[in-house]
Amino acid sequence: MTEDVLIRMAEEKDARELLEIYAPYVTDTAITFEYEVPELEDFAGRIRQTLQRYPYLVIVQSGRICGYAYASAFKTRAAYDWAVETSVYMRQDCRGAGLGSRLYLALEEMLRRQNILNLNACIAYPRETGPYLDDSSVRFHERFDYEKVAHFTKCAHKFDQWYDMIWMEKMIGEHPEKPEPIIPAGELDLSSFQF
Repeated sequence: MTEDVLIRMAEEKDARELLEIYAPYVTDTAITFEYEVPELEDFAGRIRQTLQRYPYLVIVQSGRICGYAYASAFKTRAAYDWAVETSVYMRQDCRGAGLGSRLYLALEEMLRRQNILNLNACIAYPRETGPYLDDSSVRFHERFDYEKVAHFTKCAHKFDQWYDMIWMEKMIGEHPEKPEPIIPAGELDLSSFQF
């Protein structure tokens, strides 16, 4: 990793900069199915909530946050503890430089250390490539060995058109009869972690 690139845990004070990254995905794309850009306090609350249990990482280049990735509960019932949903968002002018890949690999390693076993990505899927959505997110996840496991047809409506949604999944560990308990992200020993 080059000297001017740093991956670290997000903090609530990063919320404004992270919201600047996220907002164009809401207003200009169908990558997220939110219609309205969240208020700053709401977005900061999302970060705070995530950090109670899961990693929320940012990648910084030359002092500027270029993207963020985090995990969230796949489902809230206890039996689903070993499965998470993963998300990654990059600043538009930072895409294509490999930073998103570095960030996603770091997230995966932290989840592995938490004893997470299943990674799931919920991805907006274009029926036809258009101005609001293409298949780049699908191709990104395929490079990380995610496989499509579900396809929902015309389940989301944004920009006056219908979009499909797919789930992609990746296993990052064996599934023993008695799995290890999940370690909250804040309790991980990061002294040997190479961000």
